[in-house]
Amino acid sequence: MATRMDPLTVEVVELIGSVVARYHEEYERAAAEHALTGAQARVLGLLSLEPVPMRQIARKLKCEPSNVTGIIDRLEARGLVERRPDPADRRVKLAAPTEEGLRTAARLRDSLDFAREPLAQLSSDERTVLRDLLRRMLGQ
Repeated sequence: MATRMDPLTVEVVELIGSVVARYHEEYERAAAEHALTGAQARVLGLLSLEPVPMRQIARKLKCEPSNVTGIIDRLEARGLVERRPDPADRRVKLAAPTEEGLRTAARLRDSLDFAREPLAQLSSDERTVLRDLLRRMLGQ
């Protein structure tokens, strides 16, 4: 038997949904401005932090490794990503951004104002509390 959510929880869930929808909408728009899909932009953003094994990308995106292979193939064809052997285990392939990939990822990040502008309205302490609450909700 399903229990009803209290009004505050319903409102919070709806607000989270609105934030997520607006973020995805802006992310897709920013990606399209660079002739990328949202998935390609997310992978490029992830790789801009450090080279990552393909399986780890699939886990992070919660998708099949074969999907990641296709995304990496398309990014590689555009000169944004390259595959290289993992120095720790040469059987593992890392996906890594090229210099152009790093520049594109930075331009993408810079164009994502939706999250930055509303967060700027919060104090550093408020952003810290929000971050900690979100981490707690995600079990991190």
